[in-house]
Amino acid sequence: MVSSLSSEIQSKISNWQQDFFDQETKDEITKLQEYPEELEDRFYKNLEFGTGGMRGVMGVGTNRINKYTLGRNTQGLSDYLKQLYSEEKLKVAIAYDCRHNSKSFAKIVADVFSANDIEVFLFEDLRATPELSFTIKHLNCQCGIVLTASHNPPEYNGYKVYWKDGGQLVPPHDKAIIRVIDNLDYKDINFKANDALIYKIGSNVDDVFIEAAVENGVLKQNSLENRDELSIVFTSLHGTSITAVPETLKRAGYKNVHIVKEQALPDGDFPTVKSPNPEEPEALKMALELAKKVNADIVIGTDPDCDRLGIAVRNISGELTLLNGNQTMVLMTKFLLDQWKKDGKINGNQFVGSTIVSTPMLPKLTAAYNVDCKIGLTGFKWIAKMIEEYSNMDFIGGGEESFGFMVGDFVRDKDAVTSTLLACEIATLAKAKGSSFFSELIDLYATHGFFKERLISITKKGKSGAQEIQKIMDEARTSPPLEINGSSVIKIEDYQSSISYDPTTNTSSTIIIPKANVLIFTTDDGSRIALRPSGTEPKIKYYISVNKALKVASEFESTESELEVKITKILKAMNLE
Repeated sequence: MVSSLSSEIQSKISNWQQDFFDQETKDEITKLQEYPEELEDRFYKNLEFGTGGMRGVMGVGTNRINKYTLGRNTQGLSDYLKQLYSEEKLKVAIAYDCRHNSKSFAKIVADVFSANDIEVFLFEDLRATPELSFTIKHLNCQCGIVLTASHNPPEYNGYKVYWKDGGQLVPPHDKAIIRVIDNLDYKDINFKANDALIYKIGSNVDDVFIEAAVENGVLKQNSLENRDELSIVFTSLHGTSITAVPETLKRAGYKNVHIVKEQALPDGDFPTVKSPNPEEPEALKMALELAKKVNADIVIGTDPDCDRLGIAVRNISGELTLLNGNQTMVLMTKFLLDQWKKDGKINGNQFVGSTIVSTPMLPKLTAAYNVDCKIGLTGFKWIAKMIEEYSNMDFIGGGEESFGFMVGDFVRDKDAVTSTLLACEIATLAKAKGSSFFSELIDLYATHGFFKERLISITKKGKSGAQEIQKIMDEARTSPPLEINGSSVIKIEDYQSSISYDPTTNTSSTIIIPKANVLIFTTDDGSRIALRPSGTEPKIKYYISVNKALKVASEFESTESELEVKITKILKAMNLE
């Protein structure tokens, strides 16, 4: 044993060298004795549920994704389900993405559920995450699992847990399940599968899901002739969306779809991109090159599990430009609101969902339609929870800045399948009336104010990185800025203490949403800076939002330049540049 490691870590390592663990695991631990820092990182903590479930690097250890960490979580989840639904026949659905080991991990998870006398509906091959959310309700399951690490690098995998409503795990179930898991020893895992309880599912569910995506994503005023005029470039970035998006567009009537062939084959190495994240401009480079060749109107790329989408459209100069998640969110919401208004369905009992770090423009937009905008913590699980909490109201849609959107409530998670279709519908409708996707966005800014955002992510890996991130948050709490870029801070929102404080009047109020390690500073000129450690990656994120009135569309470029300068000054003031 490595003497430099704490007794707690050494005890964990010894436990993993017992006979219950397979020889491959024990051999790997033996090799790691020569690398104490690596060994410490693998065992210094247990992987925890964040905003997107349990996600981490694959490998041996309690702080890694492997057969035993997945098995322990699944055993705990099985025990909890049996306690909670003791009078019901238990059913779960399982999906997986293109990542290394996702298929074998999915089978391990299915084995543990079946060993606990739970029926399992396991997709025959990789599928988009939103289809898993849909399937849970479609097959009346109590919960579902998807094996994915979303847009993380190739060495990652993960385990997202969904509940019977199709939304991701939220309180009180998350903490209750964690308590059950924490009381389990690895020897308590039952890996002895009952194959008679594992059912393969595939095209029969695909068809129903895609039809529902078309029903929810199509704007009624569009015609087939209009759709013929739109030229689309689509890339799945080697992920699961290739199984759903092209067919969804086809069924909606889109024929002029150009797929980036080099990125169409699912591949966990993501060989053509540095990161399979549509938030990163580099990820859409090949799609943009194809778009120039075919003179496309719109470019869309999705992440590996098909819940996020990145969009590029032609700007006022006719050049392809990438939009951020806030921009696509407000425009998608606007068109959904228009559809609901045209159908006469808005009566003051409707709402849209978003998150505390997304653009402040969204509440202004929804208020103009007499629609409420409910704000929750980061992560679509909180928007799904809103749908349950406000079941007496109509849910129109929801979005967050991290390139996710949900159309209606037939899927209870961000859904790049239906959102891709909706984006194409908006572009089609705009083009048919002589406008464009980008021009429609500028018109929104002219009506509701020009809000511009930027995200800064700083990576801090390992145990020391986690400590450094926490130190940054602690210092921001104990010594908060009272002025940023010459503008007084008029509100400090600390979601960990649930207190909103105005330093100019020395008054405070209570924040009525669940606690989270988030700080938001608002200045008297309307600027907003949020600090938030990521729940799924070793990063601390800074969300900057500034705004200014846009008198006329022709002043868009000059106003944007002003806002860019303002963001740069804020970053400099906060030592982030």
